[in-house]
Amino acid sequence: MNLEELRSEINGLDRILQDAFTRRMELCRQVALYKQEHGLTIFQTDREKEILARIRKEAPEGLDSASALLFQTIMDISKYLQYHELHKETRPYEFLPLHLSPAATIACQGTAGANAETAAKQIFGESCDPIFLPTFADVFAAVQSGKVQYGIIPVQNSTAGSVVQAYDLMSEYNFYITRSTVVEVTNCLAVRPGTALADVKEVFSHPQALSQCSHFIGTRGLRTHEYSNTATAARMVAESDAPYGAICSEGCAALYGLEVLERNISDYVPNYTRFICISKELLLSDDADTVSIILKLPHEEGALYRLLSKFVIGDMNLLKLESRPIRDGSFEVMFYLDFSGSIHDRSVSALLSDLSENLEYFKFLGNYAMS
Repeated sequence: MNLEELRSEINGLDRILQDAFTRRMELCRQVALYKQEHGLTIFQTDREKEILARIRKEAPEGLDSASALLFQTIMDISKYLQYHELHKETRPYEFLPLHLSPAATIACQGTAGANAETAAKQIFGESCDPIFLPTFADVFAAVQSGKVQYGIIPVQNSTAGSVVQAYDLMSEYNFYITRSTVVEVTNCLAVRPGTALADVKEVFSHPQALSQCSHFIGTRGLRTHEYSNTATAARMVAESDAPYGAICSEGCAALYGLEVLERNISDYVPNYTRFICISKELLLSDDADTVSIILKLPHEEGALYRLLSKFVIGDMNLLKLESRPIRDGSFEVMFYLDFSGSIHDRSVSALLSDLSENLEYFKFLGNYAMS
């Protein structure tokens, strides 16, 4: 056969495959209704293993793994569509409407002048008056205990990447993300008035800020010291008699009476940090368009591929995929995911139901607006 004849035969087979696939999905929909009527679970491990073992055995030599992958994908699509059918009238999470007020009690890490304070004012208005706590863990704990209504936490910088301390705490505390905002970070080198640039040998700041300004620091041979927050570093420099420098915002420098020696010292300009606003209760705004979750995948071949395929099936855009080690000596990881969608959408509802029922660990972090 020539090329056109081969392509024509492939096209014919594709039509047969499409018809067979459509018929199989309809049968699976009927299976879902049967399971619902008889109180059966959708995911039946033994049945899936039985099918895959048969496929591998019947496949031609060299196509056993590929055939198994094909049918595993078909079964994953089938399960997703079954969840879609069974949960089409289900609201997976109870929530309250989000009402942001400047009078709310809000906690930020650090001290006055921190970028988290700017984020709080962007979300709640200029008249809000946040309290400041020493660590990110203190902010999470204050929200979980009900000491404050909201907490502001940085999660990602456009230059330095994820704020790993924040992600490592997300699985340890109970909270929901209610809002997200982006703050432009303008780092500068600030010192006590009268300090000469040549005398500055050591700089203090948050690890993220130090990372964001690594080129400036390296070319000047400065020794770095990590501090809990850019604002607390600025305050320390203002209170010290030594010729230290602080890497912070110009506004923060002015707040603590520091002199700015160098402006716009970030490796890349513009430079942005994304903050999340967390609460104890699940609060939902009308414009919520982003879902965040944490999960642990089984330690088996193809687990991540199968997870990602669910987003393709549901036409959902994956915005972020972050992995962090589970700190138990196992070398296994947790996955943190952000994706576009609303819990009011049937596809999102089906996905969340699927993941929560079939994974060893799953945590829904919230549905919120990205601003």
